Amino acid sequence: MTSIQAIILGVIQGLTEFLPISSSGHLVLAEKIMNVKTDSLLFVTCLHVGTLVAVIFAMREEIKRLLRNLWCRENLLIAAALVPTAAIGALFEEVFEGLFNSGATLGLEFVITGVILWWMDNYLHGTKTESTIRIRDALWIGAFQGAAMFPALSRSGMTIAAGLWRGMDREAAGRFSFLLSIPAILGATLMQVEDLWENPQHLAIPLLPLILGTAAAAIAGYLSVRWTLWWLKKARMRVFAIYVFALAAFILMDQFIFHVSFANPFA
Repeated sequence: MTSIQAIILGVIQGLTEFLPISSSGHLVLAEKIMNVKTDSLLFVTCLHVGTLVAVIFAMREEIKRLLRNLWCRENLLIAAALVPTAAIGALFEEVFEGLFNSGATLGLEFVITGVILWWMDNYLHGTKTESTIRIRDALWIGAFQGAAMFPALSRSGMTIAAGLWRGMDREAAGRFSFLLSIPAILGATLMQVEDLWENPQHLAIPLLPLILGTAAAAIAGYLSVRWTLWWLKKARMRVFAIYVFALAAFILMDQFIFHVSFANPFA
């Protein structure tokens, strides 16, 4: 992997982690188009560290408020939402890893993401905030986050949509989604660190691409968080829906007609 490729992958990870267009789906797509494989667990872990730093810095005021009162209702709701996320991840880990490696269902998943984003503009949002939702609302949001482990189902898109479905205000749903991403990304990163400890051969990667990719993910991730929160207040999600529909069409045509980068999921 070259330094330029590392920067491109870092920017893709950072931007798409928080925009509602699926970071893992874009990484798989970028790997196919650039003919590069992010098979270094250390590199993937560092990209996650970069996005984790980005969301913590972007949401620092909210995090400070929550840390001042660890037993506040909002923290309990975040903890409740993580339960179904963790359960789904543990039960279907091998399935998700297989789909990520093959990219076989990428086109279909981008279609689903686009439908959800289009629906968000037609759904009347409620008035609940991240501190007034109920436990069952948090559980549903966490379940949607778990489902977003499919490569091209957007984590932010799924959780924000779940929040709107459960009666949240758009901006509040966005804030809760990003706060919920912090322990989720941290948990995934710690699991990767454990794998690195057990398999030190994954540490073999040049230092410069590692640093550049991590920095690119952090900078792009911060910009993505701030811009997405602004977009939720000011504009429609259909722009993102049209974009992922176009990606889905590109992938599906390749799968069923051209057979250049993606395997036919029914072959």
